[in-house]
Amino acid sequence: MTSAQRFTLSSLLSAPPEQVWERVSTLSGVNAEMAPWFRMTSPPGTEDRLTPERVVPGQRLFRSWLLLGGLLPVEFDDLTLVRLEPGRGFLERSRMALQRTWEHERTLEPHAEGTVLTDRVLFEPLLPLPGQWALFAAVFRHRHARLRHHFGGRALAAPRRSGDVR
Repeated sequence: MTSAQRFTLSSLLSAPPEQVWERVSTLSGVNAEMAPWFRMTSPPGTEDRLTPERVVPGQRLFRSWLLLGGLLPVEFDDLTLVRLEPGRGFLERSRMALQRTWEHERTLEPHAEGTVLTDRVLFEPLLPLPGQWALFAAVFRHRHARLRHHFGGRALAAPRRSGDVR
C-alpha cells in the first residue's frame, strides 16, 4: 500500500484577487494554465465558470478526462468540490483512476502587490510508481509559471514536499 504525499507552492500575482479569480475559476483558465502539457475535458453544454449556484459541496460536477498534449487520455477526474468561495478559493476532493486520494486546495489572498495564490496538493497513488511527486510538482510549477506570465508576479515558494502522510 502506498502512502499519501503532499506539496505546497505559492506565487504572488500582480493582479487583484477578483481578476485572478475570473481566470482560475474557469475550465478554460485551468486549461490555459496546463497548456500545452494537458487539457481537461467537460461534457457538452457545461458552463465554463464555477459558481456557488452550480456547485453542490461534495457532489460530483462531472467527469473530466485529462488529455496528455490535449489529445491522449491518461487519467480521469470525477471533479468534486467540497468548498467554493468565489474570489477566495476552493477545495477539490475528487476520485481519479490512478489516485486513491486526490485533494487540491487553491487559495487567493489579497496582498499589497496583488494576490498570493497558493496550491496545496495531497495525493495517494494506487500504484507506487517512482517520480509521481516530481511529476505533479512539475505540473503545478508549470501552472504557476503560466499564471505569472499572464498576470505578472513572482514565485514565493517552490513546491515543498510536506512528507508522506499516513
